[in-house]
Amino acid sequence: MPSPSEKLTDSLEVLKKALANTGALVIRSNMITRTHRERLVSNGFLVEILKGWYILTRPDEKNGDSTLWYTSFWQFCSSYLDYKLSGEWVVSPEQSLLIHAENWTIPDQLFIKSPNGNNNLIKLPHETSVFDLKSTIPEKERIIIRNNVHIYPFPLALISCSEKFFRQYPMDARAVLQTLKDTSDILSPLLDGGHTVIAGRIAGAYRNINRSDVADEIVNTMKSAGFDVREKDPFEEPAPQLLFQRNLSPYVYRVQQMWQQMREVVLEDFQEPPKEKVNILNYLKDIDEIYKHDAYNSLSIEGYQITQDLIERVKLGAWNPDSNSKDEKDKDAMAARGYWLAFNSVKESISKVLSDADAGEIAEVDHRVWYRELFSPSVATGILKPSELAGYRNTQVFIRNSKHVPLSPEAVRDVMPAFFDLLKNEPEPFVKSVLGHFVFVYIHPYNDGNGRIARFLMNLMLSSGAFPWTVIPLEERDSYMDALEEASVNNNIRPFAKFIHQLVFK
Repeated sequence: MPSPSEKLTDSLEVLKKALANTGALVIRSNMITRTHRERLVSNGFLVEILKGWYILTRPDEKNGDSTLWYTSFWQFCSSYLDYKLSGEWVVSPEQSLLIHAENWTIPDQLFIKSPNGNNNLIKLPHETSVFDLKSTIPEKERIIIRNNVHIYPFPLALISCSEKFFRQYPMDARAVLQTLKDTSDILSPLLDGGHTVIAGRIAGAYRNINRSDVADEIVNTMKSAGFDVREKDPFEEPAPQLLFQRNLSPYVYRVQQMWQQMREVVLEDFQEPPKEKVNILNYLKDIDEIYKHDAYNSLSIEGYQITQDLIERVKLGAWNPDSNSKDEKDKDAMAARGYWLAFNSVKESISKVLSDADAGEIAEVDHRVWYRELFSPSVATGILKPSELAGYRNTQVFIRNSKHVPLSPEAVRDVMPAFFDLLKNEPEPFVKSVLGHFVFVYIHPYNDGNGRIARFLMNLMLSSGAFPWTVIPLEERDSYMDALEEASVNNNIRPFAKFIHQLVFK
């Protein structure tokens, strides 16, 4: 008679084979037997999303945690829709444009068009849903598939989207507009369809981003074909004063726009930095004195079980993995040791800034050192592989309980140099500290440690304005994370700016 653990092992083997056949982490009820399915559900390895549809989970996931669903959302929807709609579906033109702009934020409602649709609202976990509209869709060969999601080609999405899109998603709209390679790509469908109103709107959109060459070409070509085109800017406001260049990735455009628009909000509560010249030794001494308080809060925010005793042992050098096996195996001890090493490296960076080095240039070089120091103890003890110290991530990451999906690994490499250029060109230290922190976690360039490095970065930028080292307290974690989520998902930096402001100027 097999033991319960042996039965569970058999079920896991069946699950493994089923997942290998699909290449996804989504299971239909007919893919494994009821006995295996129920055993895997009761042991926390599967969770039912819709009747007969499951996604892979982990037994240690907390009930009600949205992370699992958000990380599975796009894969689940594409698998479900492929099966239910026989692969004949496409997301809305507006959602298609967001994906062309590499904005994979989880929508509250995913709008689908399909000739096999039933005009049904399909409710999904955590107040998300799919609406499948019965509608014609582009020819199969024209549909683009990104991460298994079916989207309109860019020109057709731009022509088919509503005017509201430009007002609702101005950053993404401007970012995706610049991906147009040649005006002929969009002029052909505009001319064939006689879309005079849409042509005027698109021309106005391109003029808004300082691409008058495209706007003029659209208007003049339509008029030469006998169409009466009246140009109209669909955006509510002028574009930020950016140097719009051709062939620049949409991720870079988005981050540049975010910075320019958000800095004005940050400056609403701005207070002048201290006027007096900073005494470098006293400033660094104050940082030393705040270390224990900072380490406890910063590590605890990330979920490590950190005690003041552990922090003190690390600071005094009493952490000894050679003689203490617990220290060698304890992830929390490794995190505390790494934080101590990184903290001291940040202190050295601050010393350079206080000696009149450019804070943006120091951050660009030294943030890689902070990262290596954070994780070198975990590598030395075998908790992490040596390759973890290589630098920016090579895989997609997700943020716990967040609808925001960080940039792809390829996008990270495009956008990080632009991010540091923004830091170097920003004149206001408080703006650099708030937006430096936010944009860093928005990009999420590393597999781990992004929050800690962002808080180090914030304090490096604060030092450039002679502001004191600022600790984000553990008891304010929910407000802190909610403010970051609001900025990431809704482009609203105000709550986060006010949150940091009250800590710096309290």
